Amino acid sequence: MILLRPCVPLYTEGMDIVVQLKDGSIANLEIQKIGYKFPGERSACYSADLLLRQYKRVRSKRKEKFAYRDIKQVYTIVLFEHSPSAFRQFPDTYLHYFEQQSNTGLKMDLLQKYLFVPLDIFREIQHNKHIRIENRLEAWLAFLCMDEPEALISIIEKYSDFKAMYEQIYDICRNIEEVMGMFSKELREMDRNTVQLMIDEMQEELNQKKQELEQERRNAEQERQNAEKEKRNAEKEKQNAEKEKRNAEKERKNAEKKLKQKDQELEQTRQAYEKALERIAELEALS
Repeated sequence: MILLRPCVPLYTEGMDIVVQLKDGSIANLEIQKIGYKFPGERSACYSADLLLRQYKRVRSKRKEKFAYRDIKQVYTIVLFEHSPSAFRQFPDTYLHYFEQQSNTGLKMDLLQKYLFVPLDIFREIQHNKHIRIENRLEAWLAFLCMDEPEALISIIEKYSDFKAMYEQIYDICRNIEEVMGMFSKELREMDRNTVQLMIDEMQEELNQKKQELEQERRNAEQERQNAEKEKRNAEKEKQNAEKEKRNAEKERKNAEKKLKQKDQELEQTRQAYEKALERIAELEALS
């Protein structure tokens, strides 16, 4: 089934169809009339985008039951009607398969795989061997890029189910209204898929905003509690400081009172000493 982005009509620069396979793997089929520059970099970005979209969709769907093993393969398949010059270095090859590998031979599934198909080189190879369709893959590639009678006959003779598709194309070419109807049907399907994608993306964005707001609320509550705690601590420190001040004042008064008592005792001792001296003087005078 068509899963994500709809396509641009083939008579423009290209077409982009994203499908989900029976095992849950994602395949991005990119068809380009003219090979863009940096096909590897572009394909890596497409693949990364689809992998991230799948991750968000599966994680949102499975929630707490989510595990990374739920993420399936992502295949990026690029068909060039006119391939970039780099593919001309391999004039006898029309299937270029890429996947990530380690330098040690360690096996690890990194999920992203790529297939580049230069259809112009495929056509040249077929012409060089006088159009011999040897397998179903070649039949499909020829169906996409070759309109020579020999190619049609070779395909139909080997795979009769292609006859109905060729007949449909022939009827469509004779009836422009049916062409428009076909595009209307495809556009309706594209609209449904686009709306579903927009709904999914809006739901993801809504969930993200909800999580952010919830986190902000928790942070604000934590900050409020921290402020209350700091306020209580400050109030407690103020009370302790006032208590210490009162204690210090009390100690000061006690010290002054003790000092006053000492002064009084000292004065009494001095007076008693003076009286004793006077008595001694009186006794000496009598003797």
